[in-house]
Amino acid sequence: MAKKKKSGKKGGKLAKMSEEERILYLEQKALAEEEMRKKKEDMLMQFLKDKLSKEEKSSKVNLNKINQQWRQIMRESKSKELLKDIEILSQTFERVVDRKDSVIKALAKDIEEAEVQYNMALRSHLSNVDDLIDHHRRRLGTLQGEYHSELKTVRSEFEEERELINQCHRHELQRLQDIMFAMEQNHQEKESDARQEFQSMRDEIKNKNLEEKHALRIQLEGAVESLWKQFQSALKNYNETTEERKIAFENLKSKDEKSAREIEFQMKKLQKIQDTITMLRGKMQQNSRECEERNRQLRDEREHVQKHFQQLKSEMNLARERERSHLTTLTLQSNAAIKKLKTVLGNGESILRLAEMCRKLETEEEKVLPFYASSLSQEEQEDVEAAVYESPSEPLAAVMHEYISLENFWKRYNKVLLDKLALDKEKQTLNQENQQLRSVLKQYLDGISVNDEILSQNNPLFVVNHKTNVKFSIPVMDARVHQPNKLLLLKEGTKAGVQDSQSQYWIQG
Repeated sequence: MAKKKKSGKKGGKLAKMSEEERILYLEQKALAEEEMRKKKEDMLMQFLKDKLSKEEKSSKVNLNKINQQWRQIMRESKSKELLKDIEILSQTFERVVDRKDSVIKALAKDIEEAEVQYNMALRSHLSNVDDLIDHHRRRLGTLQGEYHSELKTVRSEFEEERELINQCHRHELQRLQDIMFAMEQNHQEKESDARQEFQSMRDEIKNKNLEEKHALRIQLEGAVESLWKQFQSALKNYNETTEERKIAFENLKSKDEKSAREIEFQMKKLQKIQDTITMLRGKMQQNSRECEERNRQLRDEREHVQKHFQQLKSEMNLARERERSHLTTLTLQSNAAIKKLKTVLGNGESILRLAEMCRKLETEEEKVLPFYASSLSQEEQEDVEAAVYESPSEPLAAVMHEYISLENFWKRYNKVLLDKLALDKEKQTLNQENQQLRSVLKQYLDGISVNDEILSQNNPLFVVNHKTNVKFSIPVMDARVHQPNKLLLLKEGTKAGVQDSQSQYWIQG
């Protein structure tokens, strides 16, 4: 009723106001409501900040308390473990020292025996190497003497054959020179006879031409005199018109005559040379046939000698290759044995160095108990020892029997390998737990943080209608870490002086 009366008074008041007053009144009312809303938001934000600071302080205090208690528990547990380890160490120290002394004595004795065997093997190897070197030097001297004797024989045969070939060549060269001289003399005689015959024929033809010319001169003198004048006049005109052509014609005529004489001379020379070449070809063919027959005989003899020489050389090379292969095989085997021994020596030194380095890194427990405890019973261990000391019947068992002395080494290696695998597994488990704890811590910190980035996302601590964004399905494997209690939803109509027409929701841990 009071609200109805109040609303009726407000309606009557608004009815009495003018339009401008009504608008101004509504604006003032809207501003007052906006200011009230901002005050409510500021108060809510201040309350959340105070709550956040209190939660941070309480979380630091609780964390310090938990760490203090956890340290105390770990100290007590560690002290108990150390006491137990000290008791174990005090009980096993004397036994381990005795066992180490016996092992050292056995190893010293083995080293002395190995040194003696090594010296004996070295002396035997050096004597064998000296014998091989002496045998190789004697064999090399014998082969070198045989090589020099055969080389001297081959050189003498080669010198004799070369002298015979040079003598035949000089004889044939002298014969060819005699033939060339005889051919030149014959050519000169034929050339003089032909020149004399040509001179006699030229004189006869010249006399005949003179007689005919004299007869024709008498007959043609009259015609010539009549035509001479015409010819002179025509010649004068012709000379005047063709003076330059005449000069060119005379030059060409003289060149033509000179070329004709040169061609004729060259043709005669070519004919003589062709005849000479034909005659010489016949003689050369005859000589070539004789020389080919002689050369064929010499080639047959030379091939026979060459085959015999190659056969002897191949036999010598085969013997040399066999001896070289034997020597190479022996040398390679010797070098391989030396390299193998050096490799074994290097491996042993490196193993000793690594053992010294690993000895420095061993813990006290590993120094006292270097081997893991056997899981076999007493009877099973006795059966294993009996099987080890039995003589091997198969090749593989014999090979494995030679490496029994490395049994302790493999025990220590397997122990270290198992420790490494256990540490890797523990590291993997701790990494998974660390990731899970980081995820939970991030969700919690995102829920209690107040900034633009966090407010723009889903807040895991904000609850609406009994629903929250917290992911409780993440398992925590460590018993020391307890999951936080679930959020409590409190519905209050008014709190800390903040009033509103709607109910307000507050988050408490």
